Amino acid sequence: MSPGDSLTVLGLGPVGQMAVRSARHLGIDTVIGVDLVSERLENAQAHGAQVIDVREVDDVADAVRDLTDGRGSDGVLEAVGMEAHGNPVAETVIGLTSRLPKKLARAAIEHAGIDRLDALTTAFDAVRRGGTVSISGVYGGSADPIPMMDIFDKGIALRMGQCHVRQWTDELMAIAAQDDDVLDLEGFATHRVGLDEAPEMYSIFQKKQDGCQKVVLTP
Repeated sequence: MSPGDSLTVLGLGPVGQMAVRSARHLGIDTVIGVDLVSERLENAQAHGAQVIDVREVDDVADAVRDLTDGRGSDGVLEAVGMEAHGNPVAETVIGLTSRLPKKLARAAIEHAGIDRLDALTTAFDAVRRGGTVSISGVYGGSADPIPMMDIFDKGIALRMGQCHVRQWTDELMAIAAQDDDVLDLEGFATHRVGLDEAPEMYSIFQKKQDGCQKVVLTP
């Protein structure tokens, strides 16, 4: 991405929020955040993003095009992954798989697994022709129906995988150590609790309760 480009971030959890702040720090003029949780949308907007509330639009990709002169975003960061809403069948399968013994569950995902792909297909739709879709959301299925014709037709570049932590550590530490806290890291956590409250906070975060966006656990 370069200054003057547009970036859409799908999913405004911790990864998506930091992507919004990082993009603004790098000089990306148009940053669009997409989610369906009010607190997350407000957080992204407070850090310079235009926001799209999934609950208020009929088609997210059309809403992105409305904000980018009809072209679509130069880049789309998919920060949702297999937790995406919108596919009740896949949701049921994933729920059943999670209740299997560990070895059976792993085999089921690796050989017959499917994910909820609503966010991923939205990313392919919302990006402009010749744009880039970066997938940071985690997917585990091996039987997912990827829309290859759409990807090919639009000439989309794909980037995905685990974070290259060592490659970026020194640069990120230098940014984090600046006195003016340019990424507002000190204000990132919404909850700070003791380690003994971790199970409860995992549940609260998963259920999106109490405005929970990021938790710091103190031993």
